Amino acid sequence: MVHTVHSAAIIGMEARTVRVEVAIRRGTPMIRIVGLAPGAARDCRERFRSAAAQLGLRVPGLRITVNLAPADLPKDGASFDLPVATAILAAACHVPARKARRWALVGELGLDGTVRGIRGSLAIALRCARAASLDGLIVPDANLAETRSIRDMRILGAGSLADVLAFLRDEGTLASAAASRRRHAPAGPSPDFAEIAGQRAAKRALEVAAAGGHNVLLRGAPGAGKTMLARALPTILPPLSTREAVEATVVHSVAGALRPGSGLLQARPFRAPHHSVSRIGLLGGGVPIRPGEISLAHHGILFLDELPEFRSAVLEALRQPVESGTIHITRAGRSVSFPARFVLIAAMNPCRCGRLTDPQGSCTCDPADVRRHAARLSAPLLDRIDMHVDVPSVGWSALREDRERRESPVMRERVVNARGQAHRRFGGRQRVNAVLTPDELRVHCRLDDEADAILASAASRCGFSARGCHRVLRVARSIADLEGAAVIRPDHVAEAVQYRVLDRPGASGGHLTAPGSRLTSGSGR
Repeated sequence: MVHTVHSAAIIGMEARTVRVEVAIRRGTPMIRIVGLAPGAARDCRERFRSAAAQLGLRVPGLRITVNLAPADLPKDGASFDLPVATAILAAACHVPARKARRWALVGELGLDGTVRGIRGSLAIALRCARAASLDGLIVPDANLAETRSIRDMRILGAGSLADVLAFLRDEGTLASAAASRRRHAPAGPSPDFAEIAGQRAAKRALEVAAAGGHNVLLRGAPGAGKTMLARALPTILPPLSTREAVEATVVHSVAGALRPGSGLLQARPFRAPHHSVSRIGLLGGGVPIRPGEISLAHHGILFLDELPEFRSAVLEALRQPVESGTIHITRAGRSVSFPARFVLIAAMNPCRCGRLTDPQGSCTCDPADVRRHAARLSAPLLDRIDMHVDVPSVGWSALREDRERRESPVMRERVVNARGQAHRRFGGRQRVNAVLTPDELRVHCRLDDEADAILASAASRCGFSARGCHRVLRVARSIADLEGAAVIRPDHVAEAVQYRVLDRPGASGGHLTAPGSRLTSGSGR
């Protein structure tokens, strides 16, 4: 007779239902696991034997075959330990088989019978909630908090194999996700914008970026405050909605980036990979395929400091996900998609020595060095960055000013109001940091004759691409939303044009001319 227990496997961002089938028959005593199970899944035989021995359970000295169906679905990790153990014990009459088959189980077994946390439990819970044939899902205690948001299914947490067996025998109870204490993954400290001396223009630009979810490139001398400005941006972003929190938490859960006992993410992700990051580390991939930094930044911020120091192939691979909000990865015939709807904040020095824009003229780079430094960023990549912002050096007089007043809460209120206005404009659809269709641009970014003339002149003088013009329109729409304006005025377009620093003559595509033709935040306006 075949005994069945339900479980699930993680494929990319989604969970797929898996049936754990066990048959016991006469033959050479052994446990054989089939069904495209890699090493980690096959090794559960030894973990099960040890755990069963700790509980004093007798495993039949017969031929035990375990099939993980469907057989053509790849299974990865040790999450099948608990369902395999339960199915074998059901076949050996240690637990009621009828009740066991009504529950889905996931979890890794320790040699002492403890149930350890796994990755992807939230995705598994979402998948099992759609299965009407199941009474519920049993997950490790360490994963119980992250599944608390699932209301459509009974989810229980187990600390050991003994707890699961007692529950299936109606001899004990398991902790419920609904009754568990809600714990959230802690967010790192972020500075208030008031802690940043000066930089009024850069703060204004980041407020506009937060209102519309625009990508920003901060360019300035070392020590001007570029990194601190980027790290302060989360303090003015609106809180995650429930839908966004679930989506972001699923990515972190699948990647194994959640701390044990953590619940739904409450703060927007802020990811700042080092410039030595590999292409797989940034985009995702590997074996098995895991999310990369751009997916871990979903609904949050991806900060790339020292942008020209990243490898060219890594930066160029960002062009498609920045535009589409998703990344498609194909490896060995397997194709998965990960979400990647993030705000890109990048920082760079204007030259190797960093003093190209210094008004004192202290730059030591020759024109060839400047061109080589700027050429590390391609024009197609820069074209996808909505706002190019110069961050000038700050003098001592600005540093010693009293900055006890907090700025971020006031800026955040304006950002929340602006996003609310955009939310209503699109009929409740989420269009922040999304490419607008031509029809949406015509309807929501309509310009009067004066504003149209300003954009036409700037596009002709600076050589804006079609994408560049659309980016200017989106930025102008965000500026208008910050002011509560229903229509885009000429001054909104003029400010949006100012944020295309690297599209100006002499700096097209980031290819500056000589140090004598330095661009500052006030030039060309």
